[in-house]
Amino acid sequence: MPFIHGKSLGHRRPLFDDFRVPVTSASDEPQSVRELISQIVREQVHKFEDRQQQGQFLRVLTEKEISAGVDRGKIDSGKSDVPLQPVDVDAAIETALVAFQDGLYLVVIDDVQVQSLDERRSLKPESHITFVRLTLLAGG
Repeated sequence: MPFIHGKSLGHRRPLFDDFRVPVTSASDEPQSVRELISQIVREQVHKFEDRQQQGQFLRVLTEKEISAGVDRGKIDSGKSDVPLQPVDVDAAIETALVAFQDGLYLVVIDDVQVQSLDERRSLKPESHITFVRLTLLAGG
């Protein structure tokens, strides 16, 4: 399961916490970057939907969770009144692919920048995939 990182130019903090995602292909052949991005987006949408579902239930908190909530400034026991937000997975994938083609972010796999969505890469369990969000300059 490769490591996924997110960076933004000009910012020290990462865009999101690093995570790992199972990346599989139907065969042992290298996967296209298009397939890779699609799979990562699909996995993240699924996790988002799971978090939304979990937020609909009231939970009993442990002392440790309460203490962590105090440190954050918010103690959350779930049971959100916010309605579930439906996500169109295909639209999310298309948005991510168009953003790559428009140069809004770069993809770097094992320290090598990807140039095309059709580029094929073999991934190892210890591979690192970094998404670098580019910052647009004002007046440019």
